[in-house]
This record gives sequence, C-alpha cells and structure tokens, in this order.
Amino acid sequence: MTRAPVLVRMLRRLSLVLVGLALWEQAARSGMFSPIIVPSLARIGRQLWFLATDAGSLLEAGHSLFRGLSGFALAAVVGVVLGVVMGRSAVAAAFLSPIFSGTYPIPKIALFPIFIYLFGIGSLAKIALVFLECLYPIVITTHAGSRAVNRVLLWSAANMGASRGRILARVVVPAVAPFIFAGFRIALPIAMIVVIITEMISSADGLGYLVMYSLASFKTDRMLAAVVVISLLGLALDRLVIGLRDRLVFWERLDSYYAE
Repeated sequence: MTRAPVLVRMLRRLSLVLVGLALWEQAARSGMFSPIIVPSLARIGRQLWFLATDAGSLLEAGHSLFRGLSGFALAAVVGVVLGVVMGRSAVAAAFLSPIFSGTYPIPKIALFPIFIYLFGIGSLAKIALVFLECLYPIVITTHAGSRAVNRVLLWSAANMGASRGRILARVVVPAVAPFIFAGFRIALPIAMIVVIITEMISSADGLGYLVMYSLASFKTDRMLAAVVVISLLGLALDRLVIGLRDRLVFWERLDSYYAE
C-alpha cells in the first residue's frame, strides 16, 4: 500500500474537523462574539495542555472513566447473558421482551434522584445509572444476534453429537459476537454521556464537574478543553472496542468491504 492513498484517506477523515476549526477561529477573530463565549483555538489549546499535564485534571478524568467503565462492564456481562438467554429460550423471551420494550423509552436519568437516595451522591449512584442505560442496547442487539444464528449450523452441530453447552459455546456465541460488539459500540458512548451528565448534576469531582465549574467561573476555554478531552476519551474507547472486535471476530472483518 502506497503512502499517498493513506494520506488522502486521513485528510478525507479530518476534512470536516479542519473546516469546523477554521470556522471557529474565524468567528473568534471576527470581533462579533465575546472571547468568553467564543475563545480562540490558541486559548483552548493552552487549557488542553494544562488539563493533559495537571495531575488534578488527570485524576478528574480517572474518576469519570472509572464510573463509566464500571457501569458499562456490569451491563456488558448481564446484557450478554440476558440477550443470549432471550434469543435461545422462548419462555425467557416471552417474559423479558415486553419488560425491555416497555421500559426502554423511559429516560433513565429521571431515576437518578432515586439512585441518589438509595446509594448516596458518590460513585455508586452514577455507576448504577450507567449500568441501567447501557443494559438496554446490549440486551437488544445480543437478542437479535441470538435469533439470527443460522439454523443449519445448529442442526449440524446437534447431528454431530454436540451437547447444548458445546453448541452454545462453539456455535451460538461466535455467531452472536458481531452483534455483541455492535451493542458495545452503542453502549460505551452512552456510558460516558451518562457519567458526564450525572457529574454535572451531583458531583464534586470528574470531568462533568470540571465542565460545570469552568462554566460557572466563566472559563469557557477550559470548559471547551474539557469537552475536547471527553471527545478524545470517547474516540479512544471506541477504537479500543473496534480493535478487540477485529482481533476476536476476525472473520467478520475479512468478509466486509467498502464499495468504492
């Protein structure tokens, strides 16, 4: 692969970002907006460097990551199990599907005051809400994947004498794996969104608290730098999930392509 096409693809991916940054800088220099409302990219960059090198700011990011990843991990384990069970058991699907379908539209953030009352204003209430928000997309995608397993594969494994447990481990789980990772990619950004929102509502630490404190102090450049940090963390986590998917579900990557 030559270097030029790789560079072209990178520029193509960054083109919208570069255009957006150019428009922002033009607005900051036009004099039409207050520097408090639209700070320059240089000011945001200095605050971004401060957040990247300040131990206290790194600790705030650590708090947010711990809460988000803890709730996501719990939802991943429970959601995959429930999704597979619902997909392979008609009784479980008949009982659980109406519950998930009926409660999915409910904004879970409305339950946050109850979680605070039950678990306090610390991390546990935030982790519980992250778990609840992430559970639904993981269950639904895993359930859909479990129902989509090719019957011929199941029949072939059964005719060869494979037990139900072996069929589940060797046929069902590999077939459902792409759907599981699709649910992970949906749920992981939701985890970070919920963490930031809950930290903005009720917290004395974390990136959400940093955003609110900076805004209340009229340090818009630091607030926007914190937003950039949140975006970069989300991008890094998504790349991590994609890397794991490509390594563990390699057959899907080999079968996929982009139309030119």
